[in-house]
Amino acid sequence: MWGGRILSGLVILFLLFDGAIKLIPLDVVTQTMDQMGYGGSDAMARALGLITLLCTLLYALPSTSLLGAILLTGYLGGAIAAHVRIGSPLFSHVLFGLYLGLMVWGGLWLRDRRLRALLPLR
Repeated sequence: MWGGRILSGLVILFLLFDGAIKLIPLDVVTQTMDQMGYGGSDAMARALGLITLLCTLLYALPSTSLLGAILLTGYLGGAIAAHVRIGSPLFSHVLFGLYLGLMVWGGLWLRDRRLRALLPLR
């Protein structure tokens, strides 16, 4: 149980930071979005920050954590697809969304008895 809380806590802290820098938005965010072909729009960065924070909040609350994990999976899948599209380095950029997604689901699996019953390790 504590391992799941710690793992989920690390994911939540990272995603809160990620969402916050998009809400501001910092220059590094808009420059990276521009390099990825999405334009350097402050409005787009803020929208992505809001989505990140909303999904993270849903994940952090025990009653909506499963919905939050599902939404974060979709969000991270989009990030993976974007990095594949521009030819980013595989292990550091493309698969980062996979690493984070595994941490999202691993933390939830460790802290939620119902999910462990639904998806047991065999």
